[in-house]
Amino acid sequence: ISPGAYTITVGGGGTGGPSSPPNAEGTAGGTSIFNTITSAGGGAGAGQSAPDGGNPGGSGGGGAYGPPAPAAVAGSGNSPPVSPPQGQPGGAGYGSDSPYGTGGGGGATEAGVAAVSGQSGRGGAGATTSITASPVGYSGGGGGSNNNVPGHSGGAASPCGSGTAASPSSGSGNNAADNRGGGGGSGYYPASTSGGNGGSGKVVIRYKFQ
Repeated sequence: ISPGAYTITVGGGGTGGPSSPPNAEGTAGGTSIFNTITSAGGGAGAGQSAPDGGNPGGSGGGGAYGPPAPAAVAGSGNSPPVSPPQGQPGGAGYGSDSPYGTGGGGGATEAGVAAVSGQSGRGGAGATTSITASPVGYSGGGGGSNNNVPGHSGGAASPCGSGTAASPSSGSGNNAADNRGGGGGSGYYPASTSGGNGGSGKVVIRYKFQ
């Protein structure tokens, strides 16, 4: 690029679903922009009381537990579509019988894992880059949770700044780290608690000076 002034937008993290009403859907992450490069925020995970399932985004939100069936559908990733893809879809929720489980959010390089009976889905793995001179993981999916056992952590156990799902003792999902683009963890049912917030985005400009 040429020297000059450029407008930079750092997208804020999405908010977790509120505790009242319980099991409600949160909001999507904001878009980050540098010059002509646009990175969409992550889609919100589904709330059981929301009929449309996980939301699409740079990475898709995970599906909710239980009936109604549409709530279990995961959100698509790489929305709007670009090449190379921005992210992956979320994982579907499980709800054909109890214990219900929620799917993990999609990550930069891996789809969120779908929930199965008695086991929530973990968040999809993010991506690691050394653009800041040392390896840092970004954009991991948030972990899902259910009404029987604690959920898995987000980001496939890689340090991608994603939030872990709530445990029975904590109730609310954990927030993702700031400036890492990860998803927040799912809240724990049946407690009327909230999901975790997603992490804000980050814009890094790296250039060669000599």
